[in-house]
Amino acid sequence: ACGLATLKQITQPGFFEALSAKTKQLVDGLTGAAQAAGVPLVGDSEGGMFGFFFADSLPQHYNAVMATDKERFNRFFHAMLDRGVYFAPALYEAGFVSAAHGEQDVEATISAAREALR
Repeated sequence: ACGLATLKQITQPGFFEALSAKTKQLVDGLTGAAQAAGVPLVGDSEGGMFGFFFADSLPQHYNAVMATDKERFNRFFHAMLDRGVYFAPALYEAGFVSAAHGEQDVEATISAAREALR
């Protein structure tokens, strides 16, 4: 039943476009919050999947990921967790936005990030 309900949802016209737009809104909000705080943070998304790094440019391979600011990521991860937002706990893991996440969830996450990045 869950599988059929999922298939019914994802076959609706515009489903993936809306999911991609919501994910991009989140990533743009995170990078904008970081920029306003003077913190180097880059991010990218594809569909409902996203990632971000505390760096000046988007890393293109594992060694570049490992050269990003791991300590800042750890502080940000815990600051967000304290604000009720759970990101993947490792800096090289992807995050996922789902159809269940609404506009308020995205905005609340961006607001929490603004606080955490201060």
